[in-house]
Amino acid sequence: MKARTHTLAAAIAALTAVAAVAGCSSSGSGGSGAKDAAGGVVQLEFWGWAPGYDQSVALFNQTHPNIRVTFDKTASGSKGGYTKMLTAAKAGNAPCLGQVGYETLPSFAAAGALSDVGKFAADAKSQFADWTWKQVTIGGATYGIPVDTAPMALMYRKDLFAKYGITAPPVTWDEYAADAAKVHAADPSVYLGDLGNDAYNYAGLAWQAGAGWFGTSGDQWKVSVDSAGNQKVAGYWQGLLDRKLLKTDPSYDPSLYADMAAGKVLSDVNAVWDAPIIASSVKDGAGQWAVAPMPVWDAANPVYGNDGGSATAVLKGCAHPKEATEFATWMSTDASSVHNLITVTGIYPAATSALSNPALTTPDPFYGGQTIFDVFKAETAHINTDWQWGPTMTQTATDLGDGLGQAGTGGTTLPTVLTTVQTKTVAGMKQQGLSVSG
Repeated sequence: MKARTHTLAAAIAALTAVAAVAGCSSSGSGGSGAKDAAGGVVQLEFWGWAPGYDQSVALFNQTHPNIRVTFDKTASGSKGGYTKMLTAAKAGNAPCLGQVGYETLPSFAAAGALSDVGKFAADAKSQFADWTWKQVTIGGATYGIPVDTAPMALMYRKDLFAKYGITAPPVTWDEYAADAAKVHAADPSVYLGDLGNDAYNYAGLAWQAGAGWFGTSGDQWKVSVDSAGNQKVAGYWQGLLDRKLLKTDPSYDPSLYADMAAGKVLSDVNAVWDAPIIASSVKDGAGQWAVAPMPVWDAANPVYGNDGGSATAVLKGCAHPKEATEFATWMSTDASSVHNLITVTGIYPAATSALSNPALTTPDPFYGGQTIFDVFKAETAHINTDWQWGPTMTQTATDLGDGLGQAGTGGTTLPTVLTTVQTKTVAGMKQQGLSVSG
């Protein structure tokens, strides 16, 4: 049967109806929603990949004898975790809970893989920043509980900056480019930074510039991946690539951390959760790293980017959505859980009460005793929270990530990549029966 084009409103209504039926399901497959026959304990399965999540689960189980959560570590979402969840949801044996990034939640909703837990989550809404709650709400349905936001910053080797004559971290992108040229001129084997192949890190750069990718107009999706604003961002980074001023190790690859350890890559512009990743991957640099605000386009009007943020989503077929929502809310708001997630996972919490957690004011020895979350806190007020993700982000991110990798090797250019991603995204959305322009 030929796919017909739905209006945006109709598509959202249909998705909400599917999710509502799933959320009211009284039985589920596997152990994700089953009760222990002996003790009447509700068993919930939780799939995710972030470090520290298992420790929050353990804390919950210690204090909630009537609900037991089992955390199963999967590959990260972009490396197969999302595919595994979607496949399980389609087969009817998904876990009750899944770690799903805000950027991918619309894709899960479009696939009918989520449960609407709005009636169980209503009391929790006031505990979260408004914009994060909007990230878990689509078409009036609430699909989970926010966990974190992801303000971006510049993580850098302060000793090596000084060695190459950089007396202060760059405040603007013009200064970043000048510092990149200074470092590389002093030693052609050394680079100020790396342009990897992470589509969501790149999204944070576009977010900062106000260069949105998706929007809606009436009943129609609008795609603007290759807009003038986006081409400005692409042109800036392509200019640095053309001048050979950036390393192009793949994002989060061992080669990147080897170059950091060897003093060949001096900084990384990334999200808050990258701080503990660097600390665990470049241990010999302890005490020499620091965190500064990410460079901005206009120093007189600083605006920063956001790279990520995730929800604890309740998946289709969960037999105990009430208990699943109870756990998800607890994980994001309980002081002991939040302390763990800040310390181990490196989150910047979405819950407003969590912003006073002592873990946010603890000096970090890897970063020279700096209270690094002060940087992210100051930036948060200058992040545009109107950014909107689209319904096909899995495809869009894959296409962009592939293009970033090709641009890094000189096989294409970033402006060309954006045009390609624009075309493929629009085509993919039309294939799903969505009304779209772009």
